Amino acid sequence: MSHPLLDVTDLRVTLHTARGPAAALREVSFSMQRGDTVGLIGESGCGKSITALALMGLLPEGARVSGSIRFDGTELTTLDEDALCKLRGSRIGMVFQEPMTALNPLHTIGQQIAEPLRLHQGLSAAAARAEALRLLERVHLPDAKRRLDAYPHQMSGGQRQRVVIAIALACGPDLLIADEPTTALDVTIQREVLDLIGELVAADGMGLLLISHDLGVMAETVRRMLVMYGGTVVESGPTEQVFRTLAHPYSRGLFAARPRLGLARGTRLATIPGRVPELADLPAGCPFAERCSLVIDACRRALPPPLPVAPGHDARCLRLDSTLA
Repeated sequence: MSHPLLDVTDLRVTLHTARGPAAALREVSFSMQRGDTVGLIGESGCGKSITALALMGLLPEGARVSGSIRFDGTELTTLDEDALCKLRGSRIGMVFQEPMTALNPLHTIGQQIAEPLRLHQGLSAAAARAEALRLLERVHLPDAKRRLDAYPHQMSGGQRQRVVIAIALACGPDLLIADEPTTALDVTIQREVLDLIGELVAADGMGLLLISHDLGVMAETVRRMLVMYGGTVVESGPTEQVFRTLAHPYSRGLFAARPRLGLARGTRLATIPGRVPELADLPAGCPFAERCSLVIDACRRALPPPLPVAPGHDARCLRLDSTLA
């Protein structure tokens, strides 16, 4: 019997902070099949990157994890560091959001791409260098042969991001996690990088978990999306269905706040009142309660369960009668 490529069930992560334990993730559940494209979206501080780090086994020291993360049938939360190291880079690749800090400034580009090839596939130095060149050409890095001996500081932001993608793809992973892969890039380069990721995922049949705060990126890139807020998934479903319905008040707020063409000069963009709560200040109930115009007392008592909106589409909201009216 086949099983999902990735199956996350009731994932909870508690971090130690100066103010005491903080619930970084609460009851996060989702699954991905091979070849799936899934997006995580939400404001900064909502739990998107912590989710990615939990999947990679790269959480801060002292973090407590409960629930289940099953990758191709293997439970990751109970694996030791050696077993996780064998998975990272070989079967799960990650594109980090800031390529300048993801790359080692003391090693050449060629050395950094060759490292996972030698570590996971046992290639010789010459074979790994040849494969590194092929990977740089595959991610359309100009003058790839000369770039093998360049250092990260000698390249532009877009070029460094292509190198990070090449490293993530080096061993042909089954799952690619892309954490804000276009941060700090100009719009033209953003489009090129996203198109490149899409082409590579489609060609290799990888699963893609894309993390972003950009609704446009989600609409164009992933088949399913998870809207995160306050460390939990408040709405999830097929991308087109979520955009059409916007069942959760937070999803509606995000959509209303997006910039739009054709607005008169001086028009103020809509905003969501208040701010994302600190992890140590998350309420017992719905994390969006203090910013929501539809809040009732029951919203504050306990985290609402995922309620069905349509087949495969859920929202954690007790006021669906009002949002869907």
